[in-house]
Amino acid sequence: MNFIEKIIKEDIENGFPIEKIKFRFPPEPNGYLHIGHIKAICLNFELGKKYNSPVILRFDDTNPIGESRKFIESIKKDILFLGFKWDKITYASDYFQKLYELAIELIKKNRAYVDSQSQNKIKLQRKTPFETGVNSFYRNRSINQNLYLFHKMKNGLLKEGSCVLRAKIDMNSTNMNMRDPIMYRILQKKHHRTMNEWCIYPTYDWTHGQCDYFEQISHSLCSLEFENRRPLYNWYLDQIFDKKKIRPKQIEFSRLNLSHTITSKRKIQYLIENKIIPSWDDPRILTISGLRRKGYTSLSLINFIHKIGISKRNNIIDISFLEFLVREHLNKISTRVMVVLRPIKLIIDNYYMNKIEWIEIENNPEDYKFGTRKVPFSKELYIEKDDFLEEEKKEFFRLCIGKEVKLKNAYIIKANYVIKNDKGEIEEIHCTYDKKSKYRKNNNIQLKKRVKSTLHWVSAKHYFPIEIYLYNHLFLKRNPDIPNFKTNINPNSKDKIIGYAEPYLKKARKGDRFQFQRIGYFYVEKKENGDIIFNETVSIKDQWKKMNKNL
Repeated sequence: MNFIEKIIKEDIENGFPIEKIKFRFPPEPNGYLHIGHIKAICLNFELGKKYNSPVILRFDDTNPIGESRKFIESIKKDILFLGFKWDKITYASDYFQKLYELAIELIKKNRAYVDSQSQNKIKLQRKTPFETGVNSFYRNRSINQNLYLFHKMKNGLLKEGSCVLRAKIDMNSTNMNMRDPIMYRILQKKHHRTMNEWCIYPTYDWTHGQCDYFEQISHSLCSLEFENRRPLYNWYLDQIFDKKKIRPKQIEFSRLNLSHTITSKRKIQYLIENKIIPSWDDPRILTISGLRRKGYTSLSLINFIHKIGISKRNNIIDISFLEFLVREHLNKISTRVMVVLRPIKLIIDNYYMNKIEWIEIENNPEDYKFGTRKVPFSKELYIEKDDFLEEEKKEFFRLCIGKEVKLKNAYIIKANYVIKNDKGEIEEIHCTYDKKSKYRKNNNIQLKKRVKSTLHWVSAKHYFPIEIYLYNHLFLKRNPDIPNFKTNINPNSKDKIIGYAEPYLKKARKGDRFQFQRIGYFYVEKKENGDIIFNETVSIKDQWKKMNKNL
């Protein structure tokens, strides 16, 4: 059990009714969910399953700036993709009237006041944790004055930025969150649900705990950066708490930080606005939608969350661990195919000109249920340009002049000479093949001759061109924010190529997953015009660590 489960178990042992346990997942609808949210989603929804308790999906829509229905729909889609279902959807805006009425009650108790200073001046008066804060000149306004001004704020009679409602707590607290925090501000903005009904909007801090209380959430789970806000969360609850009802308990856990990426919505918005990425679901950023487009499976993502666990200690998880788990799952569920990314022609001189052999190949050696397929083999083939060197070099075990290699599921060949164009570039590699070296699994004929390397290939007469997108990490450094994420953007994070595929890929449909042998795992996506593309999900091996050392 993780430490949160132990807390809940202890609460039950101390008399908390198990039937009143309730959780919520409260995203803000101002951007797409990212991989860090998966941790919170799994935690809340899996605890709901464990205790047979309801889980509410609540949208904390307290700021009309940047919020939209588009983000709400994407959040719902992401949760369903991960395999979870909510019991009820609610919105913070459902409680705007109730929150307003509670704010009036705080004013009447002399625990809130209208401050007519700018937010910048308020910030300056708060000072630092090592200094004494300065009380606002308006802190001692009368209750009637505050009620009158708050009424004017609500009815749109005061200008945006002219005043705010603040809680009256302690300007000398070492916790900056307790130094008379803002509860309401004037925003003359249209809300995606309440439209123009309101021109004052509650802050997140004022709204969050009260919504937990309204919905009778028993355990309010949030990331560790909210730990120093817990005293404020509890102070607000103290003002409205009815002993006959459940009082929510805030518990913090460490957020998920991954290397070579950012998850800040503000920074992702910067990338979009500056056309570094086109959208929130770009496969190079770790939004759930981006990961889904890249071909990450929900099972591998959830497995990743289970492996790293729930703790209170912040750290950075290397992204290679996530990629390892994705690769591990895809290896079990993907059909193996042969695709040449950067082709060079290979001609087998002693093979008959018009002969075509149909070689039977297993679709996935991990699982016989995937069956087999037949791949055409002919005199002229394409192999990867990087799989050939004219002159052999140390540590290069692939094809060279005078050297033998194995063609995947076919014959051993030996390179004899090359033909070059006027620029001195190799256009053709001429080989001979060993007729007796073909591997026939059904007849149990094994290779007697051993070679060090096996190359994939496609028939030049039968290849099928496909559009492929290759991805690398968007940021060059393990921690992109040092010194500034804008300076660490990888200029070579995306590459579009046309690959040569075996004919089997003509059957590919949206959502299919393939292993391009010796290259990596790819996911089929359909473009708006109906054409299909192949997005690289993850390389066949962890190449990034090796590349990163040379940067």
